[in-house]
Amino acid sequence: MLTVNKLIAQGRGLAPALLKRAASVSLDWDLRQKSRFEATDSQGRRLGVFLSRGTVVRGGDVLVAEDGSLVRVQAAPQPVLVVRHCTEHGAPSDLMRAAYHLGNRHVAVELKPDHLKLEPDHVLADLLRRMHLIVTEESAAFEPESGAYGEAGSGHAHGHAAHDHGHAHHAHGHAQPHGHDHDHDHDHDHGHDHGHDHGHGHDHDHDHDHDHDHDHVHVHGHHHGHRPDPGHDASGPGGHAHGPGGHDHRHKK
Repeated sequence: MLTVNKLIAQGRGLAPALLKRAASVSLDWDLRQKSRFEATDSQGRRLGVFLSRGTVVRGGDVLVAEDGSLVRVQAAPQPVLVVRHCTEHGAPSDLMRAAYHLGNRHVAVELKPDHLKLEPDHVLADLLRRMHLIVTEESAAFEPESGAYGEAGSGHAHGHAAHDHGHAHHAHGHAQPHGHDHDHDHDHDHGHDHGHDHGHGHDHDHDHDHDHDHDHVHVHGHHHGHRPDPGHDASGPGGHAHGPGGHDHRHKK
């Protein structure tokens, strides 16, 4: 028995002339969905296939034997149900509905633009016919969908660049009418009156612990009374309540 432990998906990278000279093996879906099986190739050699667990073999794949020889895989014809929409009583979208219901039942389905294929099942056949679909029994190669997560180790999973849909987190500063951002982190008792005349927005970042009992006035050339905004209540321990906007920012000490 010749051991096979490598698979080249769809023979990628191999010269056509090399593939043409290679032996072939015809396998139905029951065998191709297994990672360990035995088969006989077109040259009469007995093959012992040992692939990575979870590997699914597809028609067109190439097996590599331990002696370096190549074996082309052909999807063998097998009994299948072929499902088509009824042109007289239905619409092509009926196939989509059928695929949905079959998927809910975890049925292996091959999807084509104008038909579906599945393994014979008289219960499912009756269900599909009740949906006004045409179901026929045929012999054909069966290549069902591999699922959303691809096939482990087979090389059929499409190598899309990993998309990281990481949503950037934006700190949304809520603009206040007088252009100040207050970040208070202090414990003090003020008995003073600040009359700030500013022509520009700036940040006050207080981090101190003191007692004040004085009045002072800062003049920067522009008169801008630091009066409470109608929608801005800075009272309360470390909390700004913005009126109409309904925002409540609690600054931790």
